[in-house]
Amino acid sequence: MESNPVLLESKSSPINLLNEMQQLRLLGHLCDVTVSVEYQGVRAEFPAHKAVLAATSKFFKEVFLNEEPVDGPRSNVFLNEVRVADFASFLEFVYTARVEVEEDRVQRMLEIAEKLKCLDLSETCFQLKRQMLESVLLELQNFSESQNSEEESAARPGAVPAAKAERDPPDCSVAEPGHGASPEGPAAKSKEKV
Repeated sequence: MESNPVLLESKSSPINLLNEMQQLRLLGHLCDVTVSVEYQGVRAEFPAHKAVLAATSKFFKEVFLNEEPVDGPRSNVFLNEVRVADFASFLEFVYTARVEVEEDRVQRMLEIAEKLKCLDLSETCFQLKRQMLESVLLELQNFSESQNSEEESAARPGAVPAAKAERDPPDCSVAEPGHGASPEGPAAKSKEKV
């Protein structure tokens, strides 16, 4: 008798794999490529794994698939006009699927993602930029609405805002008949008490 197939799937395996690859990179183990970046005279070298770079970046995939076989243990890739900090953030993202950058660097991260053809980073930057833009638009809308309400109340100096008028009924010295008050009003009551 044949049994039905079952699916064995690990939710933690992709995260564990990324974490382990990041640790190997940070320790320099099993790295088979060195990426040299230079921007305005500032230069740095980053050891990495071809498989990780090729899997996350179409640029690196094309470079590695088209390179000549290397006799030594490591090949080298040179990137000009890439800031050291931006490439370090790029590497952290491709090895961990997350990176923390300052808001003003998001555009630069998008540019490096497009240059290196890294779709995941590009989409992440677009989503963050959209959220930032929506936040700014909401703040502008709130500011505009508050300015409009201030201008309206300034245009009618004696007018009481509608919301305040509903909460605080006008103070009148004569109560309306039929509402449980004497027609004489509050002044007559204070005389009776004395």
